[in-house]
Amino acid sequence: MLPLNDTVKVEDGTDRMLVRLDRPQARNAIDAAMVADPHAVCAEPERRPRILVLTGSDGIFAAGADIRALRERRRVDAPAGVNSGLFDRIARLPVPTIAAVDGPALGGGAELAYACRSRRAARRTDRSTTRRR
Repeated sequence: MLPLNDTVKVEDGTDRMLVRLDRPQARNAIDAAMVADPHAVCAEPERRPRILVLTGSDGIFAAGADIRALRERRRVDAPAGVNSGLFDRIARLPVPTIAAVDGPALGGGAELAYACRSRRAARRTDRSTTRRR
């Protein structure tokens, strides 16, 4: 099953899948739809193995969590680990995964890149994460 929410664009080749995060109006911020679409994409290389390349669009890899979407979450939603479930799934894929990072990869965006087995970054890439104690 390929993306449901149109937050990623997929170029499916015989030896690789190029998955482009595509929410430029939100700087590729990660919301529920941005989590659901890559989950759907992960099923493809699990079914028919090939390299998965994950990249951003418009000079932005991913600007982290979508703060507007976070405001709508309730305290009981937190244990579900929506984003970490995606990161774990990518990390466990039985195929090579590459994050091609060009531009900011902040917070959850950096974690998304870290979930891939290999990361390649342009010189202008900014990677940072913050953790609340």
